[in-house]
Parts: sequence; structure tokens; C-alpha cells
Amino acid sequence: MVNALPGLVWKEFPDGPIDFPNQRQCEYTSFSVPEAWLWARAHEKSMTVTRSLVSVVDDDESVRESLPDLLKEFGFAARAFSSPEEFLASDCVGQTKCLILDIAMPGMSGPDLQRELKLRRQEIPIIFITASTDQTVRPRLLEQGAVDCLFKPFSDTALLAALNAAIQLR
Repeated sequence: MVNALPGLVWKEFPDGPIDFPNQRQCEYTSFSVPEAWLWARAHEKSMTVTRSLVSVVDDDESVRESLPDLLKEFGFAARAFSSPEEFLASDCVGQTKCLILDIAMPGMSGPDLQRELKLRRQEIPIIFITASTDQTVRPRLLEQGAVDCLFKPFSDTALLAALNAAIQLR
């Protein structure tokens, strides 16, 4: 369904048929490229796109640069923050549908941010990520309400499964 959304413009027609979801039966309908373009143009005013915001808080710059790109490929809106304090000071706290949070960071830790959000009554599903090899940390975090705890490096599939579980909680 790439480029069949309002605000996106086809610079050229893609090759092959394009599938669009059938709203009544949750099945896909195939169109040839010209038909797909006409369908998208006819429905663009009635289509609205709301992407769930996933915020990433990690002190590792490479994570802050790469993870939002992957999240956008998954269809989410994404913002990255270098610290829990930066996230708390942003206007994104109330809009965040899922928080991907590193455990160990200078200053406030990931679990510290989780506790602070609870004190502020901000119920945001949290997926912790860690480079630690301590397997005992995962059960503790899940017990404290985390949706998941992924050990770096984690697969795209594992992240997407955790995100889907988190978004369903909201």
C-alpha cells in the first residue's frame, strides 16, 4: 500500500499489481498499477492515516539513528531521545504509544524512567532493550510491567512482535 496514502505522491508507477485492504472482509484486492492509482486518487480525501508514535530512549547514538528508521519501515512514527530526562522534557510523553527503552544509561536509568512515568500516571507500554548478558534482568522487568525485554542484538521479527503486543495494550 506504499504511496496509496494521502500526501504521498507517485513519482512513477511501480511495477506489478498493488494490493489494497478490503475494509469489509479484511482481505486484499489486487489492482493493476493504473487502477490502483485511480483508486488511491478517488479515495484520498476519505483516507486518514494515524501512525502510532514509538519513542526510543537510548544513550547509544547508533541505536538512536537506526532504530527509528526500522520503526518507520514497520509503519510507526518514531522519535529518538538520548536520555530519559530529554524524553520527559519533550512534548511526546502524552503522545507515545510505546516506549523502547535502554536499561542502563548515565543519570536516570530505564527502570527509573518506568517508575517516574508510573508516578506521573503515564501508562505507556515499555519494551526494554539491553546489551547486558544478565538473563535475570528480564523476569524482573516483566514483573514490573514491561511488555518485553530484548537483548541486543535483537531481530526485526522479535522487535515487531513486541511492538504489536505493546500497541494492543493501548
